[in-house]
Amino acid sequence: MKTILGLVCSVLLVASCSDDSLNDSDFVAGETFTNSNIRVLQIDTLTVKLSTMKFDSIITSVGSRMLVGQYSDPVFGIVKSSSFLETIPSSYTIDTDAQYDSILFILRYDNYYYNDTLLHNTIHIKSLTESLKPADDTNFYNSSSIGFNEEDLGTLTFAPRPLGADSLQVKLSDTLGLDLFENLQEKKLTNYDEFTNHFNGLTIQPDESDNGAILGFSLASVMRLYYSIAYETESIQYYTDFTINTSSSPIPFFNQISAVEPNEYLAGLTNNEINLYSEDADDQSFIQSGIGITTRIEFPSIKSVFDIQGQGTLLDATLRIKPKEASYNDALMLRDTLAVYMVDQNNDLAGETTMMAILNRDDQEFNNIYYEISISSYLEELLVTDLEATDALILLPYDYNATVDRFILDVDGSNEGTQLELIYAIYDEDE
Repeated sequence: MKTILGLVCSVLLVASCSDDSLNDSDFVAGETFTNSNIRVLQIDTLTVKLSTMKFDSIITSVGSRMLVGQYSDPVFGIVKSSSFLETIPSSYTIDTDAQYDSILFILRYDNYYYNDTLLHNTIHIKSLTESLKPADDTNFYNSSSIGFNEEDLGTLTFAPRPLGADSLQVKLSDTLGLDLFENLQEKKLTNYDEFTNHFNGLTIQPDESDNGAILGFSLASVMRLYYSIAYETESIQYYTDFTINTSSSPIPFFNQISAVEPNEYLAGLTNNEINLYSEDADDQSFIQSGIGITTRIEFPSIKSVFDIQGQGTLLDATLRIKPKEASYNDALMLRDTLAVYMVDQNNDLAGETTMMAILNRDDQEFNNIYYEISISSYLEELLVTDLEATDALILLPYDYNATVDRFILDVDGSNEGTQLELIYAIYDEDE
């Protein structure tokens, strides 16, 4: 990247504060400024340092959907997601005259998908061998693990239609259905504790050979048990739904998300204090939600603007970062927006900011698209900070704990892959 030593400033304006161009900005002039000759400079040569870091784990029990599927990515490796969930019956009562019919799981699409939906997916539904209690008694994470039976309760191979169909129906084992039916009918399971002690819950797993899409399913999906009651003239079918429990605390639900065998750069991210700087990764930086890989942004030379002769003030600042060409397509999609968070010197998450990275597609036909962040307020704080800033910004999708979107960013300054542009006003007091 270029440095301030090679600063090239374009003089855009030499005027008094009454000039209309200044009135178009958000800058409020003080008395010193108004009594000065003003030079407004455009600076696009300050160093921006981008690196990749990976959180040790991210909370997925607060996710907004089930994520199930697997695909192979040439950069990020084999990406896999499975869901673990506790179900509770809508009613603990079944009529003594009822006869068991069947049981199935209704998986309702929620419109989210990632990667290729033209290929078939296979899902396996299995029973858990232990209760859904988090190890820290607080949350489940993408790396959490719960035991389950290898034998399938149900399986389905299907062509994904996340935008064109409402749901999938997976027929489950009658052994499970009869067990739940009889225990409810005979009033052996009459409350939450009795039921969850008897039935730990389910996991929904992709097939080990899948290489298609990871699909989002609504938490309004249900396991449904059908039974019939024979009356004098007809037999009527009824059902009891077993809903996904998202109201208990801690929440007995999570998505287990992993990526194995990534490229050599990402394989080295073994803890969250490692920063893989772009110059060590072929001028690239990476983002992957669900796994917790994020791009870290630092501005080490921002105070070099003080080397410019005269007093100055920052009027505007914009950071532009290009997705790497050929790293995205219709299957590996780009988000229109990314959230901007702050991390401290140890890469611990410090909170979300009010900034947003917005994808500018105006010149998409010429492959000139980039994420744009208005960053004035953040840089103003860095400029007035006495000590060197130890925090940084990171980029992630807003729902990073319920998606598996991935991004490769171009950090090559020579082709303007990443560029910080400042509008900086210099003024000198009149004698």
